[in-house]
Amino acid sequence: MSKHIAVLVSGGGTNLQALIDAQARGELINGEITAVISSNPGAYALERAAKAGIPGYVVARKEFPSSQAMTAALVEQLRALDIDLVVLAGFMVILTGEMVRAFPNAILNVHPALIPSFAGPGCYGLHVHEKALEYGVKLSGATVHFVSEECDGGPIVLQKAVEVLPDDTPEVLQRRIMEQCEWQLLPQAVSLFCQDRLKVEGRTVRVLEHPERGTRNAE
Repeated sequence: MSKHIAVLVSGGGTNLQALIDAQARGELINGEITAVISSNPGAYALERAAKAGIPGYVVARKEFPSSQAMTAALVEQLRALDIDLVVLAGFMVILTGEMVRAFPNAILNVHPALIPSFAGPGCYGLHVHEKALEYGVKLSGATVHFVSEECDGGPIVLQKAVEVLPDDTPEVLQRRIMEQCEWQLLPQAVSLFCQDRLKVEGRTVRVLEHPERGTRNAE
């Protein structure tokens, strides 16, 4: 039975599109995107979902008095949709611990740097690539990790690096990392999760050759 995947978005949805395209190619093995939930009613990602025939929902931050209230509503929505895996794909809202406790080792995020570099509070979007260029790194990349209560601090699932070139701007580096890292890693990680091939052991995630029942929530 396929696992139900919800993708949480706030903007254009390029990583969502990578997942939609992977699903169309049959690469999300044992998984199906059954919901796209946006914190922004005007997000173009909702149009991408509609074009792919995926139901879209809005849980807008401005409709709630606090992040905790929004998180509670989101958890309720996800449970009502019988979701097995939550994917944060450019979701620009800070969620409280209730989300992690409701879906332990079942929330994936993609971060546009090689964690632990250029990660944590304030490191999002172009800011990440600006910091990387300011620091003078020769390599950057992307990380897919499980979400914990620490910002960008959950166990790392997959990483991929690209070269930083001398004439790179933040926008050019961002595009290279999206195309060569994020859009490849995220579908791979989602597919591995849906096949029960990710085993969490403390801070380490082992990728299993063969599915193992009940591994995704292991500690």
